[in-house]
Amino acid sequence: MKQDLVIGLDSSTTATKAIAWNAGGRAIAEGRAAISLHTPKPGWFEQDVGDWTGAAAKALKQLALKIDMARVGAIAISNQRESFAQFDKNDKALRPGTLWLDERAHLEAKELAQSLGAENLHRISGKPSDVTPCITRCRWLAKNMPSIWKKTAMTAEVHGVLTNFLSGQWHTSTASADPMGLLDMQHYDWSDELVGAVGLTRSQLPRLFRPGDVMGEVTPAAAKLTGLKTGTLVVAGGGDGQCAGTGANTFVKGRAYLNLGTAAVSGSFGKTYEHDPVFRTMSAVAEEGYSYETAIRTGTFLVNWMVERLFNVDARKNPQIFMQLEKEAMASPVGSNGIVLVPYWSGCMTPYWDPKARGVIAGLSGNHSRGDVYRAILEGIALEQVMMTNGVAAATQPIDHFVIMGGGARSNFWCQIVADAAGWDVRRLETVEASSLGAAIAAAKGAAWFKSIPDASAAMSGKSSKVFRPRSKQHKTYTELMKLYRELWPMMSRWNARLQDFTGDQPK
Repeated sequence: MKQDLVIGLDSSTTATKAIAWNAGGRAIAEGRAAISLHTPKPGWFEQDVGDWTGAAAKALKQLALKIDMARVGAIAISNQRESFAQFDKNDKALRPGTLWLDERAHLEAKELAQSLGAENLHRISGKPSDVTPCITRCRWLAKNMPSIWKKTAMTAEVHGVLTNFLSGQWHTSTASADPMGLLDMQHYDWSDELVGAVGLTRSQLPRLFRPGDVMGEVTPAAAKLTGLKTGTLVVAGGGDGQCAGTGANTFVKGRAYLNLGTAAVSGSFGKTYEHDPVFRTMSAVAEEGYSYETAIRTGTFLVNWMVERLFNVDARKNPQIFMQLEKEAMASPVGSNGIVLVPYWSGCMTPYWDPKARGVIAGLSGNHSRGDVYRAILEGIALEQVMMTNGVAAATQPIDHFVIMGGGARSNFWCQIVADAAGWDVRRLETVEASSLGAAIAAAKGAAWFKSIPDASAAMSGKSSKVFRPRSKQHKTYTELMKLYRELWPMMSRWNARLQDFTGDQPK
């Protein structure tokens, strides 16, 4: 039978999706399974390792009911990043995996920056000092759970765990390993200095492969659990953000992707290694090169929070509320009648790297309406994104358009705000599954359908369903507003830090 399909296995924070794609980048069939999230203590976010592998097996089993798995030439993984677990010498999980959301290791992040040197840490790993990369939780586990850390024969991120589940090998992709914060980014290899700083050795970490390389084959045991055929190629994919970039074909000159999801994540591609506080440098899902990535931790999360917590509307019972709010926001002019919103509801990664940062709504008066506030949310996220992307372009190479995806991209109004604020075209992708597609593109290269991942991306990447062009009058107004926006947080940051210290000192 002709092998005319590949699978992009997308293991996200809340669900795993197994999607079969053809060589034209069309989704043929899908299986899906939910993943539970646990918060055993405030600031701790964990998942059972068995749920990672179990959800993958269930999603693949569902897919096997819809297609003949003999048609599948290869499978590659896209995964939630900075999420990892520890295993003993028998490959048994020693404890639940900790997630990118986890905030237990703020102290350890500071300790690593002090012991390694903040600039040295940034230069090697491509990430400024931050609580999110796994390296901080490695240090936390070594300090607070030393007996488990001593028993650890293997520590692996989600991609490595699922690769081991499918192939029986502790292998992973550099584009999934690098968000751990343990890689020497210039050499696509584990950094002995960073690995040693948290009490690990190379033997306790998976073997690295570049995206698109064949890492192994599906074992008979995995085939029985998933419905895949024994011997199906298991190809290196990458983290979901980098996979989304490949699914959006960021290899096109001047292009940046923007995923308006729960968080707003954006990235552009370059072949040279650059590092700057305005972005995180990630290993691209390609044979070579990097993704210069920005992140706003609250994207559509902030929209939903505002509707449910402040406007007191249950969006599940009243899904039309978003259309109503957009209608009200459209009646508000550019600049939301003088409201400026800074979207730091969950701290700030790029560009300020301030975990104490908090959201700001400035300029409120008794004359403002719900529509003004709602428009300010959309404008605040757009202005923040444009500010950062302009910074990326200044530090790397010119950017002249966005390819947009994610739940927020369904809003024509929001897409137009982004286009007007940036002064660039915004092209909305037809597919909302860019991360799975990016993994499938890597799988297609591994199956020898294409000579390179950029070639595969050009043939398979999502096409634009609609283009939003900037309007000159609105762009001119947003350019003036941007001058005010850029000044607001630098003026407030020290005061905000004092407020957070004050709040932390208050009795419960």
